Amino acid sequence: MVVKAFILNLLEVNNLSKSFKDFQAVKELSFSIEKGDVYGFLGPNGAGKSTTLRMILGLIYPSSGEIKFRGEVIQKNSRKYLQHIGALIERPDFYENLSAWNNLNLFAQLAKVENRKSRIQEVLEEVKLWDRRGSRVKSYSQGMKQRLGIAQALLHKPELIILDEPSNGLDPQGQSDMRQLIKRINKDMGITVIISSHILAEIELIANRMLIINKGQKLKEGGVHELMGADDLKIELKSNDTEKLQQWLGDHNYNVELMASKIRVKLAENEIPDLMKKLGSSGLSVYEIKQLRTLEEYFINLTK
Repeated sequence: MVVKAFILNLLEVNNLSKSFKDFQAVKELSFSIEKGDVYGFLGPNGAGKSTTLRMILGLIYPSSGEIKFRGEVIQKNSRKYLQHIGALIERPDFYENLSAWNNLNLFAQLAKVENRKSRIQEVLEEVKLWDRRGSRVKSYSQGMKQRLGIAQALLHKPELIILDEPSNGLDPQGQSDMRQLIKRINKDMGITVIISSHILAEIELIANRMLIINKGQKLKEGGVHELMGADDLKIELKSNDTEKLQQWLGDHNYNVELMASKIRVKLAENEIPDLMKKLGSSGLSVYEIKQLRTLEEYFINLTK
């Protein structure tokens, strides 16, 4: 009896490169995505993110390297693996004069989705558009169109969904709605998610692992909070007596930076509990403590 090995990595990219004439957009890029990940794919404009995602989806072909899905190498011109992948690349494209229902019905027929009507209802309810199913798409806001695009990507019950800038052009409420939707897709539906976004706070809130690339090359890959906590970070303190607090921190050999009525302390993450304990017994009046390290700061320092 042959026992198949359990496949942990749903997607593997090995030494992937892509050149357009004299310009090399992606250079020997390697990364892996595990089942259950919300995987943040980050990089400055022109870093090669969209090119990489298009290669994964078979929209363009690599110059060299390989892509594996579910442990099998994707061959050129292969399309069978795409039945397990959903995607929203940039802005979704629909027939504007048709309703949301009719658009999805058309796509579901092309994809040969089983139990088509019930499945369309399921995905429209999931993205909270069921009440607007009969409205023409041209009457939709940008946020509604983005959610409809995700509904289309979910129609065939994929194992992996790729979202390229899903919050692009959305207002803060729309961005919040998108985050909650992605969390539901991942947790409730069990779908692995790749999300490319320039809104770094969004990645920080929803991703468990991330890849940062620049000029087509990998800079960092790993757990979001593990990577961000690898170096010293800053704690911001506010006190009714800033001068006294600054003196106390200096006496205890902390690296202090004074900013108006606030004090910033640079220290390692594992030193924070000890600082909190000392402050608690110092008798000093500290009414606000805030960690300053953000993914944006980490990203800028890494890619500058």
